[in-house]
Amino acid sequence: MNIKIYSTPTCPYCKLAKQYFSSKGLSYEDLDVSQDKNALSEMVKLSGQMGVPTIVIDGKIVVGFDKAKIEELLKV
Repeated sequence: MNIKIYSTPTCPYCKLAKQYFSSKGLSYEDLDVSQDKNALSEMVKLSGQMGVPTIVIDGKIVVGFDKAKIEELLKV
């Protein structure tokens, strides 16, 4: 399973998402869009939005920490 989280250090929902994935023992790639302009461009291209967290699970996009949708994609 491939998980990417586009986030910022000050975003509380980004922190919740990372804590959630860690609690499930899932590894993820964390991309700080406040520092990485390429990641920011990639996130906007994928989601059409500037909102964080933007989470990509095996190519499926979730904007925000939508736990129900995340669990559906993870098949938890």
